[in-house]
Amino acid sequence: MANAITPAAPAEKKKPAVPEARTTSNIPVKLVYGPADLESINYETDLNQPGQFPYTRGVQPTMYRGRLWTMRQYAGMGDAEASNKRYKYLLSQGTSGLSVAFDLPTQIGYDSDHEFALGEVGKVGVAIDSVEDMERLFNGIDLEKVSTSMTINSTATILLSLYIAVAKRNGANIKKISGTVQNDILKEYIARGTYIYPPKQGMRLITDLFAFCNENVPEWNTISISGYHMREAGSTAVQEVAFTLADGITYVQAAKNAGLAVDDFGPRLSFFFSCDRNFLEEVAKFRAARRMWAKIMRERFGATNPKALMLRFHTQTAGSSLTAQQPEVNIVRTAIQAMAAVLGGTQSLHTNSFDEALALPTENSARLALRTQQVIAYESGVTQTIDPLAGSYYMESLTSEIEKRALEYIEKVDAMGGMLKAIEKGFVQQEIQNAAYEFQKSVDHHEAVLVGVNKFHVDEHSEIPLQVIDPTLEPKQVERLKALRQRRDKATWYSALQAVEDAARNGDNVMPRIIDAVEKYATVGEIADTLRKVFGEYKEAVVI
Repeated sequence: MANAITPAAPAEKKKPAVPEARTTSNIPVKLVYGPADLESINYETDLNQPGQFPYTRGVQPTMYRGRLWTMRQYAGMGDAEASNKRYKYLLSQGTSGLSVAFDLPTQIGYDSDHEFALGEVGKVGVAIDSVEDMERLFNGIDLEKVSTSMTINSTATILLSLYIAVAKRNGANIKKISGTVQNDILKEYIARGTYIYPPKQGMRLITDLFAFCNENVPEWNTISISGYHMREAGSTAVQEVAFTLADGITYVQAAKNAGLAVDDFGPRLSFFFSCDRNFLEEVAKFRAARRMWAKIMRERFGATNPKALMLRFHTQTAGSSLTAQQPEVNIVRTAIQAMAAVLGGTQSLHTNSFDEALALPTENSARLALRTQQVIAYESGVTQTIDPLAGSYYMESLTSEIEKRALEYIEKVDAMGGMLKAIEKGFVQQEIQNAAYEFQKSVDHHEAVLVGVNKFHVDEHSEIPLQVIDPTLEPKQVERLKALRQRRDKATWYSALQAVEDAARNGDNVMPRIIDAVEKYATVGEIADTLRKVFGEYKEAVVI
């Protein structure tokens, strides 16, 4: 009898390979998270209630149940009249704060008739040469009732002086005007490039503005320490947190060195972050930044005023994530990023318009961007409870990992002698360049998917109406400037400019002198040139 054949055991099915996942900061993401991932987290010291140290869960005990974030829409185009019209339109549509974009000549201290300004007047923002332009920009807007953010850095002292002069002309009490001036020169050397003066003199202007506003414009946020532009240049989320807070450390130390008390100026510091593609990493980034800053201010600088410990920040959705291909998809990107900013606890938010990869936004696209915020605020339900993602195994683990990695960067910067030294050595710039290169490689190799760019193409092209800047605005602006120079009193104008130069040379606070100069019709370019005469100009070191 033949031997019975034993049936073979069924072959084990191979489990499909699970692809590796990493955040944009190259943090590995596990397939699933659980209680073990929270073992190192202590509720009271790492999280606590909203409005309590270390403010991980938010800076206010009631957050959006008490007050929604300020809805700003960044705007500025052509001349002051055109921009004023846009501001009034946005206010009529429900914005709760203004955000001013200045043109490139204004940002780097050249008047509209300067040879370097040719072709750039009013192109990426509003052209402001004098106090008369600033009056036209805010014509019919009550500066005591609206909060104004100004994205201006090298010429921040001049533009804030113009704003103060206009407020005074309109009868406003300058102790009641509120807003923010970006005034963050370090990130200009790192990522953006609209610097004028060398770092030491740039820092001097910042601390002069701190001191002046502390005494005279107490409701004004004297700096918006900006990670946004580093993120736009290609930094990771971890680098954005690390380098932004390292800049903040430098500003706080400079203010202390200038004799200012941290508990006095600390509450007027604010921050500005991007909100990029990776939804959960961005929420965790904001939570980690709050916790880190509270500890830095208390442990490193001895701050005791709770308001000096709070990281309050404005968020803008990521301009670099917008695509010219299938631009309508940008509406979805912006909505997701705005939701992440809200879940991360932002105090102020700008949502990009879907057409901004092609041109400055139209009224319709700007309104749709604003409506995105309003839908989140009034329809989504996410404002009803504070920090709703708290306690998530993944969220808390990721928040702690971002904090850990960002602190490692700060320690490297400290070891180099601080942020100014790190910038001089090109360390910060190189780290961001490397991150940008790695991301672009991942796009080119289809490891990172950009919808409509390297995947999900379409052949048809939709016709989208674009904002066009009137080409006649530049010559009109130049003519206005020439007319102002002809009719101003030459003696008082010259004397006021000389006083600015004297203050710059002898170490006096330049702000009162600049305010007097703009009231005597000195222009942005003339005041910037006066300071150039004393301070010189910065020449960028090439990073290879």
